[in-house]
Amino acid sequence: MKTLYLDCFSGISGDMMIGALIDAGGDYHYLTKELKKLKIEDEYELKIEKVVKNGISATKFDVILTHTLSKPKGDDHSHAHHHEQSHSEENEQEHTHHYHVAQEHHSNHGHSHHHAHHHAHRTFTSIVHLIEESTLSAFVKETAIKVFRLIGEAEAKIHGVSIENVHFHEVGAVDSIIDIVGTAILLEYLQIEKVVSSPVPVGTGHIHIDHGVYPVPAPATLEILKGIPLQKSSLKGELTTPTGAAFLKALVDCFSVLPSMVIEKVGYGAGSKNYSDHPNVLRVMIGSQ
Repeated sequence: MKTLYLDCFSGISGDMMIGALIDAGGDYHYLTKELKKLKIEDEYELKIEKVVKNGISATKFDVILTHTLSKPKGDDHSHAHHHEQSHSEENEQEHTHHYHVAQEHHSNHGHSHHHAHHHAHRTFTSIVHLIEESTLSAFVKETAIKVFRLIGEAEAKIHGVSIENVHFHEVGAVDSIIDIVGTAILLEYLQIEKVVSSPVPVGTGHIHIDHGVYPVPAPATLEILKGIPLQKSSLKGELTTPTGAAFLKALVDCFSVLPSMVIEKVGYGAGSKNYSDHPNVLRVMIGSQ
C-alpha cells in the first residue's frame, strides 16, 4: 500500500504541505494545469523555489495575488500580508483571519487586506460551489470540500454562527483554495492510498488575529485539532495553522511514530518563519507498507 508519512516536527501548514509533496516527486506543471480548472487563475501567480532552512534544502511554495502586484500608491495596508504565503517577516505561516463571520464584515479590522474594500469576500458556500462546478476529479473535489468544511465548521462554532455565515478574506480565500485543492491534486497524482502522521506540535506564545491577541494555538485551530495527538514544543509562534490542522483531521488514517515501511521518496516543504536552531520544514516520506 502506497503510504505517505507526515513528519510534523515543526508543525504543518498549507504551503509546507504542497512544498513537501512537490519535493517528494509531485509534478509542479501538472499541479498548475489542474488548478486552472478552478477558473480563478487571473487572481494569483504561483512561485516555487528551493530554500535552505538551517542546513536543510526544502521547497518553498508561494501564492501571490496578482492584484497586489499593482498595489495603489500610498496604500497603508501593506502590513496586511499575514497570510500563509506572505513575504512579511512577521508572518509565521498562516493566520486564522483568513476567515471571519458575516456580521463582522464591516468592522474595523486592523489587519484587513486592502482589497477587502473593493472585492467581495468568498463564503464557504461559494468556495464549495467553485470546486463542485470545476472539471477536477471526484477525489480532488471530495477531499478539498472535506478540508474546507472542517475549517468552516470550526470557525462557525467559535463565532457562534452558521457555516454559511463564515466568510473568507479575499487573500485568505485564494491562498486556502490553492493550498487545499492543490494538496488534493498532488495526493491523487502521487497515488497515495494511506496517510500516517506523527503527533503535531502547535507552538507557544501569542498571535495577532482580527479579533485581538490570542494564545497559540488559535481557537479555530484548536477546535479542528480535537482528537489529534499534540506534541509539546517550546518554539514561539504558530507552528500548525487551521489549514494544516484540517489536513491532519481530513486525510490522516492514523497517528504514530514512523511505521514499518520501505521509504522510496523524501520531501521537505519550507514554512515562512525562520528559527535560530530549528529547521522550519515539514518532512514527508512516501513508500510502501
